[in-house]
Amino acid sequence: MRAVTTAQTLDVQPTPLALLLLGREADPKSERGVECPGDLPSPSDPDLVERARAAKAKLGDKVFVLGHHYQRDEVIQFADVTGDSFKLARDAAARPEAEYIVFCGVHFMAESADILTGDDQRVVLPDLAAGCSMADMATAEQVAECWDVLTEAGVAEQVVPVAYMNSSADIKAFTGRHGGTICTSSNAKRALAWAFQQGDGRQNKVLFLPDQHLGRNTAVRDLGMSPEDCVVYNPHKPGGGLTVEELRAAKMILWRGHCSVHGRFSLDSVRDVRERIPGVNVLVHPECKQEVVAAADYVGSTEYIIKALEEAPAGSKWAIGTELNLVRRLANRFAEEDKEIVFLDKTVCFCSTMNRIDLPHLVWALESLAEGNVVNRIQVEPETEKFAKLALERMLALP
Repeated sequence: MRAVTTAQTLDVQPTPLALLLLGREADPKSERGVECPGDLPSPSDPDLVERARAAKAKLGDKVFVLGHHYQRDEVIQFADVTGDSFKLARDAAARPEAEYIVFCGVHFMAESADILTGDDQRVVLPDLAAGCSMADMATAEQVAECWDVLTEAGVAEQVVPVAYMNSSADIKAFTGRHGGTICTSSNAKRALAWAFQQGDGRQNKVLFLPDQHLGRNTAVRDLGMSPEDCVVYNPHKPGGGLTVEELRAAKMILWRGHCSVHGRFSLDSVRDVRERIPGVNVLVHPECKQEVVAAADYVGSTEYIIKALEEAPAGSKWAIGTELNLVRRLANRFAEEDKEIVFLDKTVCFCSTMNRIDLPHLVWALESLAEGNVVNRIQVEPETEKFAKLALERMLALP
């Protein structure tokens, strides 16, 4: 059980229902749970900007603010570094002099930062409601039950778990206990190749969780497997909805999880943008569905997307399939270079949980720290941290 500490110790358990209630305008063609929250609220009170600056200045080197790429601009402006979840966690670990790590991201990211930073550093999440719908699609209890199913099917000894960085500390710890590794969207190919080489030659299966799309896209697109090599384990069905024969035949056992933002993009989105913008380059994140990835021109992680646009020639046209805050920021950044950058989907859709971190919450967290009050501390239980860190260290050692 992960522990989240504020001024008092709280046991915070974000639920899928609570996350779904954040959305509006459900798309019947999208995967269940994929909803769009609509546009962002109006910019925060300008006074909050000055308050944030003052609190940050008062804290000085005692605070290090991390900003995920998907954060809104009003928050990103106060980040000391920006990046994806793992890069930010490593950046935090590289700043041992910072007493407070303020993570402007979501819960699993703050957990990773706590795992990788020193015991004397305190990680703060400005809003505890900033969870991740994908991470919450795999609970420790569900994954333990899945392992029991694999054991009963006689295949558990052949299975190496690979957990996406977008997972809870509990899931990372499970992965570490069972000889597996963590992966990011940048190194998923290397992580899977490593997993298939483990053991005495009989360990030729991977349990990939919690994002089925990244697992499938990496196996099929990058490792040359067949879609038939992959099965989807549904934790809401007895036995995962799979027969013993299916489990024994599969090479990739994919957890039935997905990203509520990237899951929105469809083949129709790709076709539509190609009709609207002749000569457009379609660039998508590998968390998108397989048919979207297959129809795109380029596929890669958030960092890959940013680099591709940095290196793109002037006058080029791009449709990006990732979170809208980042797409808008990139469109503004490269407008002077005459690069046309649009959101792949015509519907405005932000990550509703990532956008829980707004300027009022950030100001409250910084001012509280400046007054000596540690709020919304994220603290992973020692035993969980031990095995989660083991899995992360295996990732860092990947060839």
